[in-house]
Amino acid sequence: MDLHLNDKVVLITGGTDGLGAALADRLVEEGAKVAVCGRDAGRLAAAEQRLRDAGGDAVVVQADVTRPADLERFVDAAVGRWGRVDGLVNNAGKSAAGRIDEVSDEEWIADLNLKVLAAVRGTRLAVPHLAAVGGGSIVNVLNIGAKAPGAGSLPTTASRAAGLAFTKAASKDLGRHRIRVNAVLLGLVESGQWRRRADAAGQSEDELYRQLAENADIPLGRVGRAGEFADLAAYLLSGRSSYVTGSAVNLDGGTSPVL
Repeated sequence: MDLHLNDKVVLITGGTDGLGAALADRLVEEGAKVAVCGRDAGRLAAAEQRLRDAGGDAVVVQADVTRPADLERFVDAAVGRWGRVDGLVNNAGKSAAGRIDEVSDEEWIADLNLKVLAAVRGTRLAVPHLAAVGGGSIVNVLNIGAKAPGAGSLPTTASRAAGLAFTKAASKDLGRHRIRVNAVLLGLVESGQWRRRADAAGQSEDELYRQLAENADIPLGRVGRAGEFADLAAYLLSGRSSYVTGSAVNLDGGTSPVL
């Protein structure tokens, strides 16, 4: 299926590793121009080389999305290179999980800044450019805890629930500009964070994913693949999903107890 992404410009925060990197690779395959940002210089260099080797037209920017000036520089770099923005993926984030009586104010503030305010700021910066080309697509990467939080899951699930509300409200605010806003809610899916956890524990990724799948009682019996996330996000960014907005799609192998 042709996703009609050729020459479209897509920005991905947290795009140098794991899910973001898989999506960047997928978009390059579809002929899109991709701008990615991240904090780690080594991962940035590796991402730039990988995308260039694949024949991609890419911009790679070192940026911390919790800093407004860094986000502005990221968006400006893409617009300066290509003169337009057609899609934005708010993907930057990391897991933070504890009980309500364990999580400090500082941890709450850091999580909300990374997972909520960064997405709000990035969206606000992208909207004028998306509107200028007649519309586009924003994808917010959340997790299934946004709909069904469990014990010991704060502050992440609260931040992701805020992201879910942000997705729905923004879809209504921006529809008049033909800007669509959707969310992908992740269950257990391959990512750079899990790979690093396996390395730290001295075990293989395959073994870690097998254990995670067993402990989580995933109906499909396995952890999701980064490429499966990339396929779904690419579809939501594409013209093939032109009547889909304000939606949250679970990518969890059936784990979530709610639709």
